[in-house]
Amino acid sequence: MRCRRIAIAIALAISLSTLASCRRPAVATTNESETAFSAVAEQVLQDYFRRNPSDATDLGIHDYDDRIEDLSQSAIQSHSAALKSFRQSVAAIGQKSLPLSDQLDREQLLRTLDAQVLMLDVVQPWRKDPDLYSSGITRAAHVVMKRPYAPAADRLRSLITRERQIPAALAEARRNLDNPPRISTEVAIEQIDGNIAFFKTDLPAAFADVGDATLLAEFKTANANVIQALEHYKTCLRLDLLPRSNGSFAWGADTYAKALAANEMIEVPLARLLSLAEQDMQRNEAAFQAAAKAIDPARSADAVLASLQEQHPPAGKLLETTQTELDSLRQFIVDRHIATIPPSEPATVKETTPFRRSTTSASMDIPGPFEPAKLPSFYYMTLPDPRWKRSEQADFMRSWYYPAITNVSVHEVYPGHYLQFLYARQFPSDVRRVFGTASNAEGWAHYAEQMMLDEGFHDGDSKYRVAQLQDALLRDVRFIVGIKLHTQGMSMDEAITLFETSGHQPRPIAVSETKRGTSDALYGYYTMGKLAILKLREDYHRQLGSAYTLQKFHDAFIALGPLPIPLVRRALLGEEGDLF
Repeated sequence: MRCRRIAIAIALAISLSTLASCRRPAVATTNESETAFSAVAEQVLQDYFRRNPSDATDLGIHDYDDRIEDLSQSAIQSHSAALKSFRQSVAAIGQKSLPLSDQLDREQLLRTLDAQVLMLDVVQPWRKDPDLYSSGITRAAHVVMKRPYAPAADRLRSLITRERQIPAALAEARRNLDNPPRISTEVAIEQIDGNIAFFKTDLPAAFADVGDATLLAEFKTANANVIQALEHYKTCLRLDLLPRSNGSFAWGADTYAKALAANEMIEVPLARLLSLAEQDMQRNEAAFQAAAKAIDPARSADAVLASLQEQHPPAGKLLETTQTELDSLRQFIVDRHIATIPPSEPATVKETTPFRRSTTSASMDIPGPFEPAKLPSFYYMTLPDPRWKRSEQADFMRSWYYPAITNVSVHEVYPGHYLQFLYARQFPSDVRRVFGTASNAEGWAHYAEQMMLDEGFHDGDSKYRVAQLQDALLRDVRFIVGIKLHTQGMSMDEAITLFETSGHQPRPIAVSETKRGTSDALYGYYTMGKLAILKLREDYHRQLGSAYTLQKFHDAFIALGPLPIPLVRRALLGEEGDLF
């Protein structure tokens, strides 16, 4: 149901409630609390769509397709004030006066509002992250371009209006940015050529079939102005901002803990979290060594891994190979009763668009839960740049060795992100369709990697276990590095070394992962979520006893939506209990 329809229903409910209150004592009832909560939740969502038009477009809300995010300081101050006001309104509604589903949404809203305030007021990426602007405007154009939710000419009109606002947005960036971390400015510089190439090549190609000459001329002018503004921004980054980029990327322990509590509802002491990460890494390393020895006891685990990486499809066959593997995954889930797959078309494997080639290896792109048009879902995989040397292309394809294709496909598609997103239209509320936690979504996808092999996919072949454990070790190191970079003074060089050694990653990946950790401080949420889901499954099994089945657990977990795991525990077990 679209949000505006919900708004009409809420407005009617409020009117009826007001009339009724004239005839009875002013004593709050459960119904009144539910109505009040629905109203404020709708206000939060509508404000979110208005202030985040790119997200709204991606979610399938098209009322703001002609706008881009306003990151002026006045807008940021207004946004922070609105979030705090909304939080007061949500908190004023007593939790116990609400049914369980609304209790869960209320807690999720409170945490979401806290997280947003913390980012605006404390972390302040709008002051410290130059890429927020250049990649942000690229995404604003990309979400209009990537899906045919409306005729191309209509989408192009919205895009032109968005593009006309971009030069001013980049000028705002230059006013806002103040002593960012050097690594943040370096990342923005590394990314910006890809942003510029997107506007030069990808965007015009996407709308080449539009037949309106006047519209195309307007687009050509607006697009040229965007490219010019980005070129100027690039010069400013290199010559002005980089020399004065001396800030620290580290959040500090207090902010890190508050962000973890707000974003993931994880309130475990950082020392215990670090211990959990290190213990999990030790377990996974032992299993990694054992799986490698099962393949070849005469060679080291890294040598075995290197030999596996030589076995990959040709670049031109990667998409076809992956599509076949998706079919096998889907059938295995059905045959083994792993989870219920809602009626749906299989995801289609496509090549990652060139402008995203440098920042993502694989991603799932499915229409938003509010999207009225029936649109396909795409699983994007990154191929080597055809302009590279043959040796460079061959080296790139080593990352797509056959077991790795399986592991990434489990994570992104079946039964990972795609399956979870197929349930999105059925989530109990719009709050859960819009706001989710990474430890749930990424934790589920990471959990699925291990679970599918545990359930017998590929018949216990150790090659697939090596790939799964390599990715598990990568996520363990993210967990450790995120905490240590931001709270214990770990250097980037130390982080890179840890990714190379304990994470079994080649140096380019180790460098990239470390750079990511400077801005994505909480990227330990993969392992945090996985460990919490494993503990939840164990407790759920114990509570249900003989009535338990794996499919029942998976279906119940996914159907609740991407709530923080403690709230999932409350819904499934009746109490939050011990998360890990």
